[in-house]
Amino acid sequence: MITTPLKMVVIVAEPVLETRLTSELRELGATGCTVIEGRGEGSRHAHATDVPGSNVRIEAIVHPELADRIMEHVSRHYFEHYSFIAYVVDVAVARGAKYG
Repeated sequence: MITTPLKMVVIVAEPVLETRLTSELRELGATGCTVIEGRGEGSRHAHATDVPGSNVRIEAIVHPELADRIMEHVSRHYFEHYSFIAYVVDVAVARGAKYG
């Protein structure tokens, strides 16, 4: 099978940011994303927010240049003010043309 090397940007954030983040991903050029509810524990062994509940994990598969733009955007607008994690993973996808 032929695959296309791309990047998956993964964001774990407070649920209140879901709509804003998914809109911004589209505005930046992502063709879509997946949102998953999640729970976990951080480096302080506690939930990152004072309000109980799930965080959201947002995944977008994009070209490397767009992954860089997204990471720059979220680092500028979210890292300082929110419970927020973002990272990039190398992926190999079938039907690479779907990703712009």
